Amino acid sequence: MNVLFVAAEAAPFAKTGGLGDVVGSLPRVLRQQGIDARVMIPQYGIINWERYRIQPLFSFQLPRRTGTADVHIAYTEHEGVPVYFLGGWPYFSGGDFLYTTVEWDIPRYIFFSQAAMGAAWELGNRLDWFPDVFHVHDWHTALIPFLIYESRYHDRWARTASLITIHNLGYQGWNAGGYLWDAGVPPRTHPDLVYQDKTDNLFAIGLAYADELTTVSPRYAEEIQYASFGEGLENLIRARNRDLYGILNGIDTEQLNPATDPHLVRNYSVETLDQRIENKRALQRDSGLEVRDDVMLIGLVSRLVEMKGIDLAVPAMRHLLTTEDVQFVALGTGKDTIENDVRLLGHHFHWKARTTIGFDARLAQRIYAGSDLFLMPSRYEPCGLGQMIAMRYGALPLVRETGGLADTVENYDDGDAEHGTGFRFLWETPDALLGTLRWALYTYRHRPVAWRRMQERAMRRDFSWQKSAELYIQRYERALRKKRT
Repeated sequence: MNVLFVAAEAAPFAKTGGLGDVVGSLPRVLRQQGIDARVMIPQYGIINWERYRIQPLFSFQLPRRTGTADVHIAYTEHEGVPVYFLGGWPYFSGGDFLYTTVEWDIPRYIFFSQAAMGAAWELGNRLDWFPDVFHVHDWHTALIPFLIYESRYHDRWARTASLITIHNLGYQGWNAGGYLWDAGVPPRTHPDLVYQDKTDNLFAIGLAYADELTTVSPRYAEEIQYASFGEGLENLIRARNRDLYGILNGIDTEQLNPATDPHLVRNYSVETLDQRIENKRALQRDSGLEVRDDVMLIGLVSRLVEMKGIDLAVPAMRHLLTTEDVQFVALGTGKDTIENDVRLLGHHFHWKARTTIGFDARLAQRIYAGSDLFLMPSRYEPCGLGQMIAMRYGALPLVRETGGLADTVENYDDGDAEHGTGFRFLWETPDALLGTLRWALYTYRHRPVAWRRMQERAMRRDFSWQKSAELYIQRYERALRKKRT
C-alpha cells in the first residue's frame, strides 16, 4: 500500500509542534510494517538543503484560474523515508516561514493542496509511484479530500482514498470562499456543509469529504463531538462519528531515552533509577537553587498560553511557593502577559524558583530528567507529548483530565499503591490545581515507596509508535475498502 502524507510541517525539516512530530515519525514506523509511506511538505525557505541533502527532482506546470503556475519538486530520503518538498512562486519561493498571516496562509495552502495533487500525478507518470491513500493533516491540507472527490471520474482518482487527522480544531482556515474561487475550486455542495454554512471553512470541507477521520487521542475524538471542544464543527463531526477514530500519538523512544540522552549529566534507566538523582542535583545547581535531595522539584516545559493552562498554574504555584518547601523550574515562551507572570514567579521567589523565557532543547531534556513532578495543566490537549516524555524520564506528570492527558496518565489512588503514573484534576480553576499539587507533595513526602513504584510504572509505559501505526493501517484499509467496493 502506498500512502502519501501531505502536511504543512514535518520534523526535522520544519515544525512548530505536535503535527510536525507526527509527520516526522509515523511514516518511518509504517515503512517498517510494510507500508510505502512518503511525505510531502512545502518548500519553505528556512529548510536547510545542504544539511538534509535535498536535491531538485522535477518541475511541472499547474493550470489554475489565475494562470499556469510552475511547481518545483525537490527530494531527499530521511531515515529511510522519501520526502518531497513542493515549491512554487509566489507562495513557497524563497525566504518564507511556516505560518504568516491568515490573509496569506489561506491562499498559499490552497495552492499547496492543488499542487500536491498535481505532484502525485507526476510521481505516478514519472516514477510509477502513486498514492493509494492521501493522509492529510489539519486545515492546511484539508482541501485535498474534496479535490480527490471532484476528480472521481478518472479511474486513478476514483480508487484513491483519503484520511484526515485532526490535530487541533482551534485553527480551521475560515472564510476561504473568495480564495477558493480565485484558485478555481468548484463549489462544495455536501449537504452537511451547506446546511451548516461551512462551505468556506477548509477544515470543515476536509471533515465532510474525507473517507476516514482520526484524532490524536481517543478522548479528544469524544470531546470534539460537543460544543465545548468542537469549535463550531461538533455537529459536522457527530454526523461522521462512524468514520471517526482516536489514535494516540507516540514518541520517538529511541531519541527520547534517558539511558542514552547526551543532554543528561547521568544516564539511567528504570533498572538504575537511583542514578537519576544526579540529574536533579545538576538541575538545581545550574538553576541557582539550593541542592537538596529531599525537596520536591516541580518542572514545567510549555508554550506559555491559556490553552496550556498556564494562567491556572501561576496563581497555584505562587500560593504553593509561599506556603510550602518546594522548588520550581520553568521553561517556555508564548503570550507576553503570561510570559511576564511566569517571569515574576522566578523574580519573587528567586531562592526557590527559576524561570527561563525562550526555548532550549538541552534545558528541556534536563527538566524532564531532573524534576520530580512535571506540571501540564492544559485547558484542552488533543494529545500532548510532554506528559509522555516526562514519564519516559521518570518525572510524574500532574495534568488536567482532558484529551490525551486523560488517555495517558493513570491517576494515583493512595488507597491502591499498585496503580498510578501521575496525578489528575478536572476543574479549570487554580484551586483545583493547587489541591492536586498538595496531594502530590504529600505523596512525595510521606509515601516514598508508592512514589518510586509510580516512577517505575511510568517509565515502563510503551509510548512508541508501533501500536499506533497498526491502528492507522487498519484505517487506511477501511478507507480503501470504501473506495474500491
